[in-house]
Amino acid sequence: MIEKYLKQTTFSSQKDFIENFEIIVPENFNFGYDVVDEWAAKEPEKKALCWTNDKGEHIDFTFADIKRESDKTASYFQSLGIGHGDMVMLILKRRYEFWFSIVALHKLGAVVIPATHLLTKKDIVYRCNAADIKMIVAVGEEEVLRHVNDSKAESPTLRTTVSIGPIVPEGWEDFHKGIEQAKPFKRPDKVNENDDVSLLYFTSGTTGNPKMVTHTFTYPLGHIVTASYWHNLHEKSLHLTLADTGWGKAVWGKLYGQWLAGANVFVYDFDKFTPADVLTMISQYGITSFCAPPTVFRFLIREDLSKYDISTLKYCTIAGEALNPKVYEEFYNLTGIKLMEGFGQTETTLTIATYPWVEPKPGSMGIPNPQYDVDLITSDGRSAEAGEQGQIIIRTDKRTPVGLFKEYYRDPEKTFEAHHDGIYYTGDVAWRDEDGYFWFVGRADDVIKSSGYRIGPFEVESALMTHPAVVECAITGVPDEVRGQVVKATIVLSKEYKQKAGEALIKEIQDHVKRVTAPYKYPRIIEFVEELPKTISGKIRRVEIRKGDEKQ
Repeated sequence: MIEKYLKQTTFSSQKDFIENFEIIVPENFNFGYDVVDEWAAKEPEKKALCWTNDKGEHIDFTFADIKRESDKTASYFQSLGIGHGDMVMLILKRRYEFWFSIVALHKLGAVVIPATHLLTKKDIVYRCNAADIKMIVAVGEEEVLRHVNDSKAESPTLRTTVSIGPIVPEGWEDFHKGIEQAKPFKRPDKVNENDDVSLLYFTSGTTGNPKMVTHTFTYPLGHIVTASYWHNLHEKSLHLTLADTGWGKAVWGKLYGQWLAGANVFVYDFDKFTPADVLTMISQYGITSFCAPPTVFRFLIREDLSKYDISTLKYCTIAGEALNPKVYEEFYNLTGIKLMEGFGQTETTLTIATYPWVEPKPGSMGIPNPQYDVDLITSDGRSAEAGEQGQIIIRTDKRTPVGLFKEYYRDPEKTFEAHHDGIYYTGDVAWRDEDGYFWFVGRADDVIKSSGYRIGPFEVESALMTHPAVVECAITGVPDEVRGQVVKATIVLSKEYKQKAGEALIKEIQDHVKRVTAPYKYPRIIEFVEELPKTISGKIRRVEIRKGDEKQ
């Protein structure tokens, strides 16, 4: 399928990739018709989705199945008054109805708003009013349904609520009954233009209210690189990305690029993450490719991998937060598989990554994706030299890359703040080595300035992670009258060390950091906690730690 959208599909080196990669964007591209239905016509029995859950249920869906069910769903949504430009929120966890619904909404030219099941009434009211949400399709679980019901009185644009079951309350539409009774689907005369909004994400930001990131109908094409040249997928791949459908990583790893590559998407629907269960899935189903955030790999390397036959697993990618070299090395020693890191944002597709022809450097994000004109700029606006820190930017003065967001919905000021004068400012700080590899430092707001030094949280966290007591950690800056700021480490201890928490362990960890990295970077303050505050997508909320320190 990708050959329809690329001038060249195979690359032997990064030089070849940079010089010859180009996406061909057709007019009025629609993922539902041009990818899903195209596969269904070409290879109807080709497997598209392998779905299973923690209750032992298992269903395989072919592309013919996905076409049929998405058509029925589109017809049903039409009967509920949904059409071009209408805002529809999906709170569907990892249920297979998510794939029916998102493809159906694309076919109608509507706007999909994926959302997590952890939203409260306040969150739902905010989203409904910020985006004029017209319909919510939700998993039929008591807590989710209650929060949606409680939000209705304060959400005037919300006209319809649909439950996929098992509970369908009074006043709610029954999804499965609706699609079974739906009339044959008739494609609308005009569905979309390329620049129409198809997807809206409320970002789980580390500060303030979430922004509304909008993407156009061409956005799926931007994920060709994600799946084919980072996940390294092909038509015989069975790929698992461990992500809930409520956040952006789901469409990165469970839909667009994977189906463009012709891969089979594996979905494990679970309520509580258990490392042993994930390893069982890899073994039982013969998963070939796996992508997860660093936290997941930190837990996997603590399991006895010899108990599982994971010989089918050939390729692993990692994203969400920067990868500590210690995790890379331990996983490689246990499996022989190199973790290939990638970087991107809700506002982009994959921006920087380690590709199959690039030798990974543990802890490095990799090399820029030629889809984007990536650079590092210093505070005075010049390109950073090798070894010098700068903010990651994307230049758009010559071309707008496929995959870059359209705007922050209804917020021209924030849009201009992030994207102006031919530059998109990511807000992330990194440095580049002499080989062109990028190394993450932290969010621009998280960089600590202490006694004239600029200290990136990630470099201190990487040093801390090499101590056996540390399972997870977060580095923040605490105001200090003498030094401006001092480094604070908030640490989750391993089981073996919890009983040893105290001044002696603090001193041991501080001395360890001094030995591993530059002495001025060591944490002068250390706090032991049971867990770190995180966003919905699993990113550490350092802002919450900072706020807690301010209150004290």
